[in-house]
Amino acid sequence: MTGALGPDGAGSGRDRDAEGRARNARPRDGLGRPLPYGSDGVERQPEGVVRTPRETVAEAQALLDAGRPFHAHEVFEDAWKSGPDEERGLWKGLAQLAVGLTHSARGNTTGGARLLRRGAGAVAAWTEEAPGRQRPYGIGVPELVVWARELAVRVERDGQLADAAACSPTLSPGGAGAERTVDDGGERTAGDGGAGDGGAGGVAG
Repeated sequence: MTGALGPDGAGSGRDRDAEGRARNARPRDGLGRPLPYGSDGVERQPEGVVRTPRETVAEAQALLDAGRPFHAHEVFEDAWKSGPDEERGLWKGLAQLAVGLTHSARGNTTGGARLLRRGAGAVAAWTEEAPGRQRPYGIGVPELVVWARELAVRVERDGQLADAAACSPTLSPGGAGAERTVDDGGERTAGDGGAGDGGAGGVAG
């Protein structure tokens, strides 16, 4: 990504990537917040990467565990844009969950809680449209819905999250041997979670 014109350059003054598409070149922190030009930021996820569903889940999980839900949302966004139409609701809902966690950690508790609930509704609706596929690619959709709704309540009650990583979900609870939920103290708690293979609003930064 380049900012050939720079923030104060001639012409439109818009940053553009290597292909000439408009894209903000300002560095960002681990939660995706823009930093001043020249600051040391966290590398952005490349756009338009086509991954297998399991690669998407693994990469997004690593980013969530690292406290970088904004970057995880970009991975989910690639999946919804490049995957089959019938799966768009699933990946878009997951992206909304990641952005809800991002806003909650940034201190935007109203927007964070709203997006967590919206994402929960989207992934829950997807399972209703695809009966028998509650664990697509090992993703524990029922557990994610519970996690998101519980976290939304906590965010509204307690305010900004201190640590996005500590509140991140486990996407494939059976694969990890446990599921993460949010208790009253906001800690991860382990529970049984089997996994099986299934088929198959804007989420701005």
